[in-house]
Amino acid sequence: MRRDVTTVVTSYSPGGESARGATARRIVLGAQLRRLREAAGISRADAGYAIRSSESKVSRIELGRVALKARDISDLLTLYGIADAAERESFLEMVEQANEPGWWRRYSDVMPGWFHDFVGLEESASRIQSYELQFVPGLLQTEAYARAIATRGRVGSASEEGERRIALRMRRQKILGGMHPPKLWVVLDESVLHRPIGGRMVMRDQLDRLLELSKLPNITIQVVPWQLSGYGAEGSFTMLRFAEAELPDVVYVEHLSGALYLDRQDEIELYGRAVDRLTVDALTPDESRQLLAKVLTDL
Repeated sequence: MRRDVTTVVTSYSPGGESARGATARRIVLGAQLRRLREAAGISRADAGYAIRSSESKVSRIELGRVALKARDISDLLTLYGIADAAERESFLEMVEQANEPGWWRRYSDVMPGWFHDFVGLEESASRIQSYELQFVPGLLQTEAYARAIATRGRVGSASEEGERRIALRMRRQKILGGMHPPKLWVVLDESVLHRPIGGRMVMRDQLDRLLELSKLPNITIQVVPWQLSGYGAEGSFTMLRFAEAELPDVVYVEHLSGALYLDRQDEIELYGRAVDRLTVDALTPDESRQLLAKVLTDL
């Protein structure tokens, strides 16, 4: 058990290939603490008492959904029988890393609370699978397309807050570059290609951008043709997968007033089957590029 814990903590050291984001580190640490607690036969309620808190606080720590305090983690390690100084230090170093503010914190004034975790998880993912019925996904949008959505077509009326939201979206796209970018697999309903967001020129630039991005080795774009539209899933969603075994797959479903984060095994299997069906129903990547080129030519 302890050998496994040390390995995970080491793999998340600064500068390592897996050190993608504080959100992922927090989840990994929480999972390791849960395993230590269960191995020691200690209940969440007793663990909560040991850190002068509650069972629900321990649950949030183990799920990686709360900021970590070094004192709390130190007390939990003592409770779980972890006395080795080097092992304790590894955990406490990871606490410090997990509490490092993400780059997106500078945009916290224009980000809804429920979106913070998604940006952190998106940055940490090794594979991102997205199905979109209405818009081009944010990671693939041009700035003009994003501005048209943010202003509901009234481009000249963009507020300072709106411009910061657009800047946030453009900054998120940086994860697609670098030495170890995630694999992005996007399935678009064909209607997305014909919806005139921002007008003719904006759409032309956006379609051209999709064609260029589809040539990158880490990006796959498929289009579900009209005749099969709507059969694969009832709405848009994104599935995030991670290289680390401690990080469960997560399905993100956004709605008008918030978002759902689904990680139960039955939920993941359901959406996994939906992804499989969509990729089979959709045109192949080559056929999708041909359709993109045709729509662009006709526009």
